[in-house]
Amino acid sequence: MTLAQESTSLQFECETGNYHTFCPISCVAWLYQKIEDSFFLVIGTKTCGYFLQNAMGVMIFAEPRYAMAELEEGDISAQLKDYEELKRLCLQIKRDRNPSVIVWIGTCTTEIIKMDLEGLAPKLESEIGIPIVTARANGLDYAFTQGEDTVLAAMAHKCPKSVKEEEEKEERNAIHKLLNFGRKKEDISQEESEYKDHPPLVLFGSLPDPVVTNLTLELKKQGVKISGWLPSKRYTELPVIDEGYYVSGVNPFLSRTATTLMRRRKCKLIGAPFPIGPDGTRAWIEKICSVFNIEPQGLEEREGKIWESLEEYIKLIRGKSVFFMGDNLLEISLARFLIRCGMTCPEIGIPYMDKRYQKAELDFLEKTCNEMGVPVPKIVEKPDNYNQIQRIYELKPDLVITGMAHANPLEARGINTKWSVEFTFAQIHGFTNARDILELATRPLRRNNNLKELGWEKLVKEEAKV
Repeated sequence: MTLAQESTSLQFECETGNYHTFCPISCVAWLYQKIEDSFFLVIGTKTCGYFLQNAMGVMIFAEPRYAMAELEEGDISAQLKDYEELKRLCLQIKRDRNPSVIVWIGTCTTEIIKMDLEGLAPKLESEIGIPIVTARANGLDYAFTQGEDTVLAAMAHKCPKSVKEEEEKEERNAIHKLLNFGRKKEDISQEESEYKDHPPLVLFGSLPDPVVTNLTLELKKQGVKISGWLPSKRYTELPVIDEGYYVSGVNPFLSRTATTLMRRRKCKLIGAPFPIGPDGTRAWIEKICSVFNIEPQGLEEREGKIWESLEEYIKLIRGKSVFFMGDNLLEISLARFLIRCGMTCPEIGIPYMDKRYQKAELDFLEKTCNEMGVPVPKIVEKPDNYNQIQRIYELKPDLVITGMAHANPLEARGINTKWSVEFTFAQIHGFTNARDILELATRPLRRNNNLKELGWEKLVKEEAKV
């Protein structure tokens, strides 16, 4: 292969390094808030408890719906009966909180001592009368955001199968009645007529409610009706998923969920780039429309207006380089968007790469690089930490997006960094949230510009006042 060919086609490497990411049990931080009638029970050691306590310490004003089942020496040496202890804890949860579902989160310890959580759950849920979803989110096998993937894959098995069940459930749903209270039947039927005739579509991926509303409205403009979201706001409102339903993911780290929906529920996956950035959002909507034989309307103009509104940020990063160390599996989508903004990207580190699930995104990345006239990044799965840092020293990128562990050491060596975890918790999907991505990405560069303009002493005084 010639050098010219290498610069215009994707290259993949796997260095089999360790995962340098947050523990995947941190998915509890956003899932317990998303699924409002749930309770998450993390089964692990005190180390897991300390991590959760620190990771979710910012949420002290919200009443948490998660707890730790801490394994002691007696449990690990099998002196206590797993079933009886978990039954005691779940009965206490039922008495105190009475959730619609209890989610067991397995950790590294449950893997090592071979706790049969999947075997215990069906017997216990029939005994206590509350559904139990078992998900493994251990850091031995999964990277940071893949914890959500295992939870949603397990929850997909609990989705109802028949439309009749869904209709009966909606009749009992007080929220549904409240939303339509006072509305004329003509108005409701008119709203239904705004949609085109197409097969049912279910979207999967946990997003904040404003983003869910935004993406739902974007598809509604094209006449596409969303039959449900996995996960839903309430466990009792899980979407119907029948054989032949179409499904589409909104995040790059949900490959296990996609596989479960295709193999176990016989769904048809819409392979599209992910709705991150105006370019990705447009491509995602266009792909869904093309599958349903719908001609998209107004997307080019919509995307153009968004790009115009982002120019103040884009001029700060145009012509600069960005390097991804690999943390949350959002790296491919973020790199594609930043390249479209005018940056170059020599390397994308990623903890886990599913080429089938991310095929559309990878193709879109390659297409974007060729259209922008820049080299295609090298993609390194499970990068070796030492080797990757040596490459950063050689390449001297203008910005490194990295996990929290490496940010301060790189900053001390004069390299601008941004925590990748911030992109995980920020609202980055859809047309309107592209500004938030650039707000995060440009913050280190804007900080440096302010340092040059103000000088160190003046800046320290200003920060002291704040």
